[in-house]
Amino acid sequence: MDKLTAWLNSLASAHTPSFAECVQILGAKFPLLHDLARTEQDAIWHAEGNVAIHTEMVLQSLYTLLGSMEPTIVGRQRQTLILAALLHDIAKPMVTKRKHIGNKARVVAPKHEKLGADYLAVRLMALPLAHTVVKDVLSLVAYHNIPKLLVIRNAGFDAYFKLSLEIELSMLYWLEMADMQGRVCQDQNEQLDILEQFKMFAEEYALWSVDDPRSEQLKRIQVKQSPREQDYLNAIAVSQLANGEISVIEEAIAKNFQAAQNYAHLYIMCGVSGSGKSTWISQHLTDFELVSLDEIRKELNGKRACQKNRGQVLQLAKSRLKSALANKRNVVWDATNIRKDFRKLVCDFGVNYGALTTLVIFHKSEQQIRAGNRNREYIVDEEIISKQISRFEWPSATEAHRVMYVT
Repeated sequence: MDKLTAWLNSLASAHTPSFAECVQILGAKFPLLHDLARTEQDAIWHAEGNVAIHTEMVLQSLYTLLGSMEPTIVGRQRQTLILAALLHDIAKPMVTKRKHIGNKARVVAPKHEKLGADYLAVRLMALPLAHTVVKDVLSLVAYHNIPKLLVIRNAGFDAYFKLSLEIELSMLYWLEMADMQGRVCQDQNEQLDILEQFKMFAEEYALWSVDDPRSEQLKRIQVKQSPREQDYLNAIAVSQLANGEISVIEEAIAKNFQAAQNYAHLYIMCGVSGSGKSTWISQHLTDFELVSLDEIRKELNGKRACQKNRGQVLQLAKSRLKSALANKRNVVWDATNIRKDFRKLVCDFGVNYGALTTLVIFHKSEQQIRAGNRNREYIVDEEIISKQISRFEWPSATEAHRVMYVT
């Protein structure tokens, strides 16, 4: 067992590394860790100082919580929380700036949560970790600001349920408890009280410490004799409940009765070039219609890599997609789809035509991606691969009716 693997495994047992030790071990994998000490924070919200100081305090607060208040968190959960605490503000060096709020200059770091997950998505895959740990760390980083927002906004069950589909809510609570205790601010007690309210609402909604909230809901609507109809109802019902389109899961039975009898599948690929999307399609979706942006570029421009006539390429792709969906034919959309707005465009088509949409996320390390690119028939320039990795926006678990991962 190498040093890195042994160190990561130690997080699952009793090890309590300092921030400095974490940087020593992981700094080469996540270069932004070296910038946290140079990244200022707001003097009112974070009187303790820079992001490195805050992160060290969060780690120590988490160790206290793990040791006394919540001794049942062990193994992969413990490993996940420590890595999330270390990395929760990893993107602050990228976005920290000064902004006038109420005639005072304040230090803010807008959208650092989601950008942190994007930054980590490919890099974390280089570590010898279970993919469930990687996914949970990404979700904790991406959504660690949401618990307080749900309370402040007086959000209902749908918002809590939607968040629970991303990450187990008690894990998010413990990370945020450490995050709030690991800082110096005047309203710390008030902020901690908000987190207690988050826990109270999660318990009230029966979403606290629930490993699979989707299955807990679906137990109540297993009513179809046809497996195909039941598959549709399951996926659509969870999506509608999470988006507030229905109040209780049972409403989905009547709401989707007609649609479940005749629908198309829409599979949407998501992954950097070289991650194996086209190969996977050829192995698993051989009877699906294929809408491939690369093939349409070749059709219109003579070459797959030629970026001319982008508008015409996209228009033709959308036209073919709509034709397949309107006629209830199974179809797969083959493109990188590394941006959320591109994915939403295609997902919305599926929803509008009553299709069952599945987002297939190809989650590979940079080494795997580059090796796959070198071994493919149509090699993409290495610089383009680098740009795609840097622009990859990590998908949420609720962007489509169903999400699956290929690692």
